[in-house]
Amino acid sequence: MVLPSPSGRVLTGRAQCADSGGDAAYTALRRWLGSVVAEWTEGTVGMDETAGVSETDEVVPERVRRRGPPGGGVVTTLLLLLAVLFLGWASLRPAGFDSHRLTAALVALTQYAVPTGAVIFVLALLLRRWLTTLVVGLVTAVLVVLVAPRAIPDEPTPVRGVPVTVLSVNTYFGEADPDRIVELVRRHGVDVLSMQELTPRLATALDEAGLAKVLPHRVLEVRPDTVGAGLASRYPLRELSLVRTTTMSQPSALVDLPGPRDMEIVAVHPTIPVGAGTTSTWQAEIAALPQPTDSRKNPARVLAGDFNATLDHSPLRNLLGRGYEDAAEVTGNGLRPTWPMRGRPYVPGVTIDHVLVSGGIDIRGYRALSVRGTDHRAVLAHLIVPR
Repeated sequence: MVLPSPSGRVLTGRAQCADSGGDAAYTALRRWLGSVVAEWTEGTVGMDETAGVSETDEVVPERVRRRGPPGGGVVTTLLLLLAVLFLGWASLRPAGFDSHRLTAALVALTQYAVPTGAVIFVLALLLRRWLTTLVVGLVTAVLVVLVAPRAIPDEPTPVRGVPVTVLSVNTYFGEADPDRIVELVRRHGVDVLSMQELTPRLATALDEAGLAKVLPHRVLEVRPDTVGAGLASRYPLRELSLVRTTTMSQPSALVDLPGPRDMEIVAVHPTIPVGAGTTSTWQAEIAALPQPTDSRKNPARVLAGDFNATLDHSPLRNLLGRGYEDAAEVTGNGLRPTWPMRGRPYVPGVTIDHVLVSGGIDIRGYRALSVRGTDHRAVLAHLIVPR
């Protein structure tokens, strides 16, 4: 076979072998340039393999020519567009860009960016777009590292203390089924119930269903719309003011537990980051939630309610960074959605209802439970308050 050398000389036989080092580098360079061009074009290698070959030269057969990546310019453009959109979405969570209602909504869906990235990675791999494959693969791997631990339960640690079961329910304008709520309280031995969007009508219906017999102690701030909230307990309650004035009621109380140590609890419900100017209020209200208590201090502290935030939102991550633990994450249930459970089939489920604990409280179990009439799942946490 006769090929042009890098200098343009035609080499044959031994001369070609003698100049094999230069030809090898030349061929490698040609192939690399061809692969780069092929990322953006629809043909085969973007250089003419027969350029510079004389009429007497042997032409490389078409069947052994190096072919470029499959697809064409349109396919490459679409793939790159998908990759850019994915990278923009994926970067929001690590960068903490959730100060706008649109970015806050996208950050809430971060767990769904993982399978999205995996699909784009496979497409880029099949289409042999190597740079796209590498970048998308690395970013997807980072997201997996951030999200996957929520599905892995922590190793249990033996703690001796008082068992306390906490249930939190967003009652959706007071439309939640009171009989179902009381049923859950009885079945799971709930000691403290946190309710959001509690209306006077629902408060009355809950007592008629028997809640007062099981949880007779109350701290209620009922309203005829979404801003009401309340706490009901098996043990005596003393009303506190752990949260300053916020858009929605967030009552707090001291639970007088049997034994030497008590527990404070807040029915959490910050505003929703969906309207104009609400995102900054949402961030401020989560940031204003009380600090966690140290395990050596009395009492322990629990935040239970509808946070309107997932574990990917920076305000909630900052709150956890202070020393709180999320019951769902600790038990490996951090990816189980709690909203929306009805009325919005086009919205992927996200986890915005939480039970956060501090003060050395041990988390023994967690469940997300369906309640008729509300678009939220109730969240149940079995806790041990150390003595």
